[in-house]
Amino acid sequence: MTLPAQLPITLITGYHARIHYNAGSKSRAQALSSIIEEKFGEAEFGRWHDRPVGPHPDWVQQISFAPELFDQTIPFRVLNRNGLIIFTHPNTDDPPHDHRDGAIWMGDTRPLNLKTLKKFIK
Repeated sequence: MTLPAQLPITLITGYHARIHYNAGSKSRAQALSSIIEEKFGEAEFGRWHDRPVGPHPDWVQQISFAPELFDQTIPFRVLNRNGLIIFTHPNTDDPPHDHRDGAIWMGDTRPLNLKTLKKFIK
């Protein structure tokens, strides 16, 4: 059996995490985001999207963070997501691959609409 080529982790320039929420869970998402911002202030917090945006079928808030924060932020979210779905992916030069093959789901998985990333398909 031949293994696929291995990609170097140096391709990862950062990560995006998205907290998925809806009208009933937005207050929990806001509370979690506030705690994450307090603990990991060097992360960057995006807008709240009270509608599906990009490939995401749910309302989301984006949090961007450097690779150096991965080992701190991921375990924190695993233990403190309070029933919310959190999607995290690496940022490389290949967004479709990042969203599809690099996906880390906490909670349920959600169907992503990768067609919205077609401009990035090589």
